[in-house]
Amino acid sequence: MNHIKLSLIAIFMTTGIISSAQTKSKNPFGLVYEDAITENVKGKVNIHPVTYKLNGIDIAANVYTPANYDTSKKYAAVAVAHPNGGIKEQTAGLYAQRLAEAGYITITSDAAYQGASGGEPRHTDKPFFREEDIHGMADFISRYPGVDVNRLGVLGICGGGGYTLKAAQSDKRFKAVATLSMFNSGEVRRNGFQNAQLNSIQERLKQASDARTREKASGNTSTSAQEEAGGKIPFSGVASITDEEIAKTPTDLYREGYEYYYRTHAHPNSTFLYTTSSLMDLMTWDATDQIELIDQPLLMMAGSKADTKYMTDEAFPKAINAKSKELFLIEGATHIQTYWKPEYVAQAVNKLVNFYKANL
Repeated sequence: MNHIKLSLIAIFMTTGIISSAQTKSKNPFGLVYEDAITENVKGKVNIHPVTYKLNGIDIAANVYTPANYDTSKKYAAVAVAHPNGGIKEQTAGLYAQRLAEAGYITITSDAAYQGASGGEPRHTDKPFFREEDIHGMADFISRYPGVDVNRLGVLGICGGGGYTLKAAQSDKRFKAVATLSMFNSGEVRRNGFQNAQLNSIQERLKQASDARTREKASGNTSTSAQEEAGGKIPFSGVASITDEEIAKTPTDLYREGYEYYYRTHAHPNSTFLYTTSSLMDLMTWDATDQIELIDQPLLMMAGSKADTKYMTDEAFPKAINAKSKELFLIEGATHIQTYWKPEYVAQAVNKLVNFYKANL
């Protein structure tokens, strides 16, 4: 993806995309995935929108409870970390619902500074905060009625997968660790996707540093519309894209990602934008740094045709101290197809259920 400096106001200029998403999202909970819950029915899987504080920031999350949920019983629980640019109402919600259908209490939250969660400047995307989001989900769900704190697992999807590998290194409340289509955000922001930007690392770090200077010079990091219009907070990423531009995008990840996030599963809270200054932290971070600290059982899943599979292939052999580990390939799937395509989701969920049953 080209890292284009953009003002956040560009989001609101893409009225076609936003209005389309709002029109299409008839679901009362804002869920945009297939077969999403539309109402809470007694005796069935239910969804519970919740908010909680994390480091002074309001976090918006959804908790899913299994059929015939009984607070007097004890349930295993799974925290689900969403992809980069994603939110809890998209694929993270789909997997949370499917796992609840299998008998787990699940939670998925919007990252701090993103989605419906609080935090300024908006769309800050720093690894420390994303890791804290995962710790925060463990904090909240561990206190939820019916949760067995000794049977807590975690699932990270895409960027959430990379952050899950990092969070699980220190957070031993997680007894089983799984990733799907893991995306090592630090490696890609540093080296470019498929290592295509190795010769511009220092230049991009300089741009990120200059962006931080611009943010701090204003004396106010608020991302109000007025500030955005003035361009005081530089952004990287893509605010909008045409059908023609999507068709011409050469990599499956980004072409199918644009289709997913801006067309088929669009949601007004989801965006590919992030503050350019975030790159100072992203480019010096790596999901595999100290991965040997993971001593829990580890399952890493990826599509056999995913152009991001190289990141899972790099990380998996480095997890030398995992209690047990397995690399599971979803045959024929690309990265984005694991987010929504029923036959691939079914394979991943079946593998996850078996993994959690064995280890929680």
